[in-house]
Parts: sequence; structure tokens; C-alpha cells
Amino acid sequence: MHHLEIADIAAAYGGLSVLDGVSLTIARGEIVSLIGPSGSGKSTLLRVLVGLLRPRAGRVMLDGIPIEYNSRAALRAARRRIAIVFQQYNLFQNMDVLRNVIIAPVKVQGRKQAEVEEEARGLLAKVGLAAKLHAYPEELSGGQQQRVAIARALALRPEILLLDEVTSALDPELVTEVLDTIRLLAAEGMTMLVVSHEMGFVREVSKRVVFMAGGRVIEQASPSMLFDQPRETRTREFVTKILRH
Repeated sequence: MHHLEIADIAAAYGGLSVLDGVSLTIARGEIVSLIGPSGSGKSTLLRVLVGLLRPRAGRVMLDGIPIEYNSRAALRAARRRIAIVFQQYNLFQNMDVLRNVIIAPVKVQGRKQAEVEEEARGLLAKVGLAAKLHAYPEELSGGQQQRVAIARALALRPEILLLDEVTSALDPELVTEVLDTIRLLAAEGMTMLVVSHEMGFVREVSKRVVFMAGGRVIEQASPSMLFDQPRETRTREFVTKILRH
């Protein structure tokens, strides 16, 4: 049984179709990266998975059980198992790092603060921020803020982590520290669906790479096959352009 199964998902913003019959499966512990041109539907797919945009057709299943996106209770249950980290950090500016990480597990999941705080300290140490527990977001670099955002998502104890272009807002010299954090999670077996334009990183960590264009999955394969021997013309055009630069 697949850990996550996406079947014929369609979605739209207003009257504009952005996903057109997307199907994809992810095994437990697998890292799958989505690549493609801007507007291809990669980030939209992640938003659909966590219920920020309701699909107009198709279904999403966790361990074989469909997510009922029209049910608040079902959506809350799904969000306990799937967490997302966005391109923008979205940290609470009036809270220190530790408070940013513990607030959702305590307020939303109803867990004991002492337990969550202990876990949060461990997570922040894991992402290299043990010395920044009481710093405020304005005192952190972009890379540090993004690592806080990753720790905050992990504090929810998700089974699946969605990463939406988490390095694209960073200065080049800050990208590596965030990618190192993701490499660590990969080594620990976290199931991840990653949207990224960092092709070297995608090639390194992904079990499978999915190329999307026009709201559809055009091709999917291992990193070596997709980057070095793409089957589809559209994939070949994209890969040739990005690798040339």
C-alpha cells in the first residue's frame, strides 16, 4: 500500500485550471521532488494536499484512506500527518524561536507544554539553532528563519513533510545550511515531497523526480534517468535549458 496516493487531482483558481488530472504515489520514507517551469502546478499540488485549496476532482489517500477535504475533522486529522514548509518563513515576529516552534503543538494539538518544549529544544539543536532559542525572527538570517520553520513543522510530528521552494527566497550563501537540514531529514527516513529549483540537490536526495508542465505530470523517473535520459520532448527541453545555466 502506498503511503500517499494522489489520483486524478484537478484544481483551479477561479476559472483558471492549474492542475489537470495529476496522479502520483509516494512510498513511506521516499523522497520525491517536483520540478518544472513556473506555473506548472507544483506548489498548487502541495497546497491541495494540506487543504489550502480544495480539489475539484480526484482524490488523495493516506495509507489507502481518502482524505475528505470537505470535512473539517478529516482535514484536521490529515494535517496532523502532513506538514508543509513554505518559501516564506511566516514566523510570528512577536515570539522568540522556541515559542514559534511550540505554539502549534500546544494550541492546536493540545499537547503538554513541557513535553513539547523539550522536543522543540531537541529539534532546534538538530537544525543547528540550539543557541538561538530566545532570539526573535528579526535577529536571525533568512537561512536561520527557514530552519526554524522546518523545526516548527517537525514539532507537529508529521509522517509526510512538504517543502515548497524553501531556498528560493534566500541569498545564495544561505542556501547550503537549509539544504543540509533537509539532507539530515532524508537520512533519517522522513517521507518528503519537495518542490525545488536546486537541481543538484534534487538529483542528490531524491528517489524519484517528477517533471510537471501545464498542470500535468509529464514524466517521472529516477534522478539519473530524468536528467540524463529523459523520454519526453518537453522534459528534454526543460532539462537542457536548466542544466545549460
